[in-house]
Amino acid sequence: VIIMILNKNLESALSKHEVLKIIIGLNNFNLNDIIFQAKAAEIGGATYIDIASNINIINELKQISTLPLCVSSIDPDELLACFKAGVDILEVGNFDIFYRKGIMLSANNVLEIAKDIMCQAPLACISVTIPHTLCLWDQICLAKQLEFLGVDIIQTEGFNSKFKTDSYAVNSLRKSSSALSATYVLLKNSKIPIISASGINPLSAAIAISYGASAIGIGSFLLEFNDLIDRSIIIQSIVQSMHQNLTMDIKTKNLNIYSVFDHSNISNMNT
Repeated sequence: VIIMILNKNLESALSKHEVLKIIIGLNNFNLNDIIFQAKAAEIGGATYIDIASNINIINELKQISTLPLCVSSIDPDELLACFKAGVDILEVGNFDIFYRKGIMLSANNVLEIAKDIMCQAPLACISVTIPHTLCLWDQICLAKQLEFLGVDIIQTEGFNSKFKTDSYAVNSLRKSSSALSATYVLLKNSKIPIISASGINPLSAAIAISYGASAIGIGSFLLEFNDLIDRSIIIQSIVQSMHQNLTMDIKTKNLNIYSVFDHSNISNMNT
């Protein structure tokens, strides 16, 4: 796969399976919160950040952060405008807002959007989210079509149950389990780099990397940490565990999740 990534650090991290994407919020337009999250991501050593497809937000972040930027949309014209504004990755995604309205995107819908943006921005790095609403066989077929088309990266999406509880752990487990299943199956059936995302936390991130994912996308887990230092420390811990390959020893089945919890000043980790 030839990856048209302009940012060399991002390309290198992707090839080493060491990419950590911080999902700031694709419908988050609160500039103060976005800047706070971007600073924590940069201090912690994240690879890049995923933000709303908004030109004003892009311009503000480019002034205060050196991290590569990714935006998500299903509107090719909107993605093209963001590419011209200087973002590094264009992602066909952010399907949640449609799910809430009862609208499901078909594999053909996603494929046509990808084709459109690739025609308009042939030098852009293109990532495509595989809808969780598709059965695994259809996800595999779509991944193969996207690989043939020349898409650079695909991303998993976790199942969003309408039967949500007040427990972050339970909701996260539901989403991450389907995201991990998709990660495993897609990696077995395609050669395109995969971002394992949706409900991912340090434990499920370790599993995804052991499966062979090139990148991890983490968002909701970090909402537990409202202090800049605490958040940057947990991000740094996840990055270090990916660099040191401490997440899982396949032969011994020894899952070393404690390496990401080495800092005693971080509290409320078991919520």
